Amino acid sequence: MQASALVKSGVSCSSGFQNRRVLGESGRRLALRSLRMTKRSGCCGLSFGSETMETEMRRIRHGFDGISRSSAKYKSLKIHAHDEDMEGVVPAKPTGKSSGTVLPFVGVACLGAILFGYHLGVVNGALEYLSKDLGILENTVVQGWIVSTLLIGATIGSFVGGTLADKFGRTRSFQLDAIPLAVGAILCATAQSVQTMIIGRLLTGLGIGISSAIVPLYISEISPTEIRGTLGSVNQLFICVGILTALVAGLPLVGNPAWWRTMFGISMVPSILLAVGMAISPESPRWLYQQGKLPEAERAIKTLYGKERVAEVIQDFTAASQGSVEPEAGWPDLFSSRYWKVVSIGAALFLFQQLSGINAVVYYSTSVFRSAGVASDIAASALVAAANVFGTTIASSLMDRQGRKSLLTISFCGMAASMWLLSLTFSWSALAPYSGTLAVLGTVLYVLSFSLGAGPVPGLLLPEIFASRIRAKAVALSLGTHWISNFFIGLYFLSFVNKFGISTVYFGFGFVCLLAVLYVARNIVETKGRSLEEIEQILSATA
Repeated sequence: MQASALVKSGVSCSSGFQNRRVLGESGRRLALRSLRMTKRSGCCGLSFGSETMETEMRRIRHGFDGISRSSAKYKSLKIHAHDEDMEGVVPAKPTGKSSGTVLPFVGVACLGAILFGYHLGVVNGALEYLSKDLGILENTVVQGWIVSTLLIGATIGSFVGGTLADKFGRTRSFQLDAIPLAVGAILCATAQSVQTMIIGRLLTGLGIGISSAIVPLYISEISPTEIRGTLGSVNQLFICVGILTALVAGLPLVGNPAWWRTMFGISMVPSILLAVGMAISPESPRWLYQQGKLPEAERAIKTLYGKERVAEVIQDFTAASQGSVEPEAGWPDLFSSRYWKVVSIGAALFLFQQLSGINAVVYYSTSVFRSAGVASDIAASALVAAANVFGTTIASSLMDRQGRKSLLTISFCGMAASMWLLSLTFSWSALAPYSGTLAVLGTVLYVLSFSLGAGPVPGLLLPEIFASRIRAKAVALSLGTHWISNFFIGLYFLSFVNKFGISTVYFGFGFVCLLAVLYVARNIVETKGRSLEEIEQILSATA
C-alpha cells in the first residue's frame, strides 16, 4: 500500500513541502522536471528567484548522489513493492492547512447514494396501494416483478457503470445517470398500467446500478488520504438515509392512498440536483491525468486540495503510473488461479449479505408488521430504517479500531439471533400476545446488527483485497452478484412466505447468517493496519 512512497521525488521547496526520499536515477529526473515545470507555470503559487532555484537544484543533486551510493539498501526495499499494487494515493498527507474543499462535492455524489436507498425502500410502503390502483392486489407474482424489475436494471447498471466512468469521466457519467433516474421516476409516478410501472422501475434500477459503481469510485478518487476511510463509509450511510427517507415519505399513505404516486415523483428532484451539481463539480484528477489532460487535472486538484498541493499530487500520479507495468486485467483473468481466491471472497461476501434476508426486510417489513398486528406499520418500518442509519454511523467510528473481520463476525451473529427470534415470534403460540412488539424488536435488532458489519464492510473491504489491475472488474463482478441475488429474493420472497410461512423463511435466513460466520472465520483476513502487499501474501498463502 505504501509502495508508491518508494518512488516519490525528494524536493525541498521554500514553501515548506515535505522532503521525500527518491530512489534511482529515474526519480531524480522526475523531480528535476517537476521543479522546472513549477518554475514555469507557478501552479502551486510558488515564485522561485534564480538564486533560490540554483540552491534547490544543488540540494536535489546532493540528495540523489547520497541515495545512489546506497544502492544495496534501495534493492532491499524494492523487492517488497509488487508493481501491480502501486497505488495512486490522492493526495499525500498535507503539511499545512489546505485551501481546497472536498466535502461539498462528496455531498453532491451522495445524492446518488440517497437515490439508491430511496428507490430500494420506496416500494415498501407503496406496494399495497399501487397494487390496488393497478389491479394486482391478489397477484403476488406480479407484485414481486414490480419489486424485482428494479434489480434487473441495477444488475445491468452495475456492470456498465465502470465502463461509462472510464470512457466519459466520473462527473459526466453522473449526469448521464440522472436521465434514467428522472425518467423512471416520472413513469412510476404516472403509471396507469403494470407495464408502465415495470418500465419505470427498470429505468430507475439502471440508474441506481450505475450509481452503485460510480459513487464510491468518485468519492475515493477525490478524498484526501487522511479522511478517505471516513468518507468511504459515507456512501453506505447515505444509502441508509435514502431508505429512511422513503419510509418516512410513506407516512401520509394511511390518509391518502394515492400518495404513492407522489412518493415516486419526488425522487425526480434529487436526480435533477445530481445532474446540476455534477456540472459544477470537479472531475476526478486521477481520471484526467490518465487521459493526458494535465491542465484540467491541475485545476481539479487546486479546487479539491488547494493550489499549494498541485505539484505534489501530480508528482504522486506520475510516480504511480511509472510503477505499474502490467496491463489492465481482462474478464478471464478474474477466474485465473492467481486471482480467483480473492475474487470469490468479494462475490461470497455480497452473496451472504443478500441471502441473509436484509432486502426482504427492507422491501416487506411493512407487510410483515401489518400481519403481526402492529398498529402503525409504516412508522415501525421507519424506526427500522432509523436503526440502520444509527448502526452505520457507529460502524464508521469502529471500522479502524475494531477491525473489519470482527465487525463482520459480530454482525452476522447478531443477525442470526434476531432472525431466529422473529421465527419463534411467528411460530410459537405462547408468544402470540406479544407478536407485534417482538416483530418490531427483532427486526430493529436485525437491522442494527446488519448495519454494524454486513452492510458497510463488504464495500470497504473489496478495494483493500483487490489488486489495482483487477479492481474495476472484480468490483463489478461482486456487485453483479449482489444485484442478481437481490433480484431473486425480491421476486420470490412473498411466494416463499405464502408456501412455507414467514417463520420458516426467517429461520432459513438465520441459518445463512450462521454459515456466513463460519465463512468469515475461515476465509477473511483482517485488513486493518496491513499494507496491500501483506494482504495479498496472506491470501496467496491460504489459496
